[in-house]
Amino acid sequence: MYGIADLRARLVCAAALCFVCGVLELVQIEVGLVDNFSTLIGEARAGAGAAGVAAIVDPAFEGDRILRLAAARGWRIAAVLVTHGHDDHVEAVAEVAAATGAAVYAHPLEVARLRELCGERGVPGERVIAVADGQEISIGGDRVQAIFAPGHAPGCVCWFVPSAPALCTGDVLFVGSCGSASDPIAYVDTLQRRIAALPEMTRIYPGHDYGETPTSTLAWELSANPALLAMSVAEFCTYKGISPPRAGR
Repeated sequence: MYGIADLRARLVCAAALCFVCGVLELVQIEVGLVDNFSTLIGEARAGAGAAGVAAIVDPAFEGDRILRLAAARGWRIAAVLVTHGHDDHVEAVAEVAAATGAAVYAHPLEVARLRELCGERGVPGERVIAVADGQEISIGGDRVQAIFAPGHAPGCVCWFVPSAPALCTGDVLFVGSCGSASDPIAYVDTLQRRIAALPEMTRIYPGHDYGETPTSTLAWELSANPALLAMSVAEFCTYKGISPPRAGR
């Protein structure tokens, strides 16, 4: 028999995908009307009544629903992790930060805009924090690492959970494809030098539900994703259907 708290947790999680990865549990939830994914990263606990700490990656929309999901799992959201500042990834950042007191972590290029958005909800500017490449954010007894990943936008960050391993990619990498390219040279470097260098068993958590499955593994992406199969800028631009950068870049 399940208790009331367990039943509530199961109902709230009905539209979410949950993966337990050792110390941390990742819960992927589709929000909004444009197939966005937000991902909760929280301490794995024995039951719904146990308390734990969590982070939320890209609270894009439906902040109230994200908060209910976290509460149902017994999680206190202590950190908001932003992959980039495009509107469809940050719409609920201020709502979640204001409701929880969480700090907001983002690329330095995104901090000014996020401080403005959060200020509208009364969140102090000092709670929006610029991260450095490779910086680690503690989540309970574990950690998440910022990996700078320019190419889709200059201020993109992928959030890596080494203990899982898992990678929240925002719009940098989808299941079977990738986001639009503002800088193809930087994008190829991100894909080939930064993401492809991670362990092949790394589970990919994209920012949109654009693939055949909600998540995948890096091993699968390396074998099947045209964005990662493009080994040069020219090949990448051909895949994306865009003009290659001018010579000298």
